[in-house]
Amino acid sequence: MSETIFGKILAGEIPSEFIYEDEHCVAINDINPQAPVHVLVIPRKAIPRLVDAADDDRDLLGHLMLAAGKVAEQLGVADAFRLIVNNGEGAGQTVFHLHLHILAGRGFSEGQMAGFR
Repeated sequence: MSETIFGKILAGEIPSEFIYEDEHCVAINDINPQAPVHVLVIPRKAIPRLVDAADDDRDLLGHLMLAAGKVAEQLGVADAFRLIVNNGEGAGQTVFHLHLHILAGRGFSEGQMAGFR
């Protein structure tokens, strides 16, 4: 579990403030925010990339989407936010533990998202 930075955070090896937590996932602020609100929703189960998810991960994947909505509500950005999953290095994934990015607090154009990780 602790092979990635997210695994270390989930194992308590790296301190982090959870802004949301349940039995399946946690949410933390991104340390390199690309928007005024930039939160990561991280499943407790280590799945390297979205493409590595199995059929039995279906409920977890749905749960992550619902958790992202709850976090957006909690942060007051539920009316306008972007939800992103990067899959693979070529798509900008730098931590190989599946996670969802919630971005909000300003408008977005395609060019503004080019360097997004």
